[in-house]
Amino acid sequence: MLEVPANIYPWLKGIVGLVLIGALFGFGMFAIWVERKLSADIQERHGPNRVGPRGIFQLVADAIKLFTKEEIIPAKVDRILYISAPIVILLSVFLMLVAIPVGAVYVNGTEYVLAATQMDISILYIEAVSAIAIIGTFVLGYGQNNKYAMMGTFRNFAQMVGYEIPLGLTIVSVAIMSGTLDVVGIVHAQDRIWYAFLQPIGFIVFFIAMMIDMGRLPFDQNEGEEELQAGVFTEYSSMRFGLGFFAEYFHLILGSFLIALLFLGGWNVPGFVTDNTVLGVILPTVVLVTKATLVMAFIIMMRWAVPRYRIDQVVDLSWKKLLPFSLLNLGWAIALGLYLGV
Repeated sequence: MLEVPANIYPWLKGIVGLVLIGALFGFGMFAIWVERKLSADIQERHGPNRVGPRGIFQLVADAIKLFTKEEIIPAKVDRILYISAPIVILLSVFLMLVAIPVGAVYVNGTEYVLAATQMDISILYIEAVSAIAIIGTFVLGYGQNNKYAMMGTFRNFAQMVGYEIPLGLTIVSVAIMSGTLDVVGIVHAQDRIWYAFLQPIGFIVFFIAMMIDMGRLPFDQNEGEEELQAGVFTEYSSMRFGLGFFAEYFHLILGSFLIALLFLGGWNVPGFVTDNTVLGVILPTVVLVTKATLVMAFIIMMRWAVPRYRIDQVVDLSWKKLLPFSLLNLGWAIALGLYLGV
């Protein structure tokens, strides 16, 4: 196996991290295009189709518009908080990206994980840094000195208290069954059967809690355009609004990857694929990206299939349904783990 010199290794990790950030922005643009086209198909309309083939350059035009649009900062805002809030939210995304593997390549039977870094407690790290986005949302709402923005912030806190507990319990259930807190180890533990089949209740709970974490419809309590104008983004304009808009899609992408990694087997492929030089380099990553894309498409379709929840309904769902089911799944994971000798 080829050894990387110790003085080059940190630089190599840095390059991988920069490549992943660039890929995240590219995949974010793809996610926005997919949502627009998929939503248009569901509603039997065209969607973007004038700027580039099938409208693929529409987001480029939108980005140019946001970059060149006049930035209006209200007089009564807290300028430090107002300016820094979108940066804090994006910081949470990039810190999560550090530990989320986006695939793997196999060279001569040796696995090389495509991640900026690997750690023994990567799933706990991801859960911890994702909470920074909650702080960013508070700064976002408080700094605007706007009642609609603050209502969006308090709604976010109310749902956060409810969904974080079942989300954490399902992660613990997965860790118990796999015997590790490393995302890579969790993927390897699913080489025979996915945890979506071993823990169907945990999979459903994690999926719903992750959707609430993303702030996706029908759980978009941060914004709630019907009654809060734009919620936590009410007073933002120009590219600062664009950063918040992009951060929402980044969370959608990373959440889809987490669902695929923790419950859908990640990049696991049959052994004959990893033994083949060409297939081993390409196919595992393609498999993971395909799974994450299908999960993302399903989440997008949920936007048009399920009526929007009120904040009290979201809180009731979290405390009265997700929490009991997550505890039930935890007991099932412990029993199954003991039976399997994990």
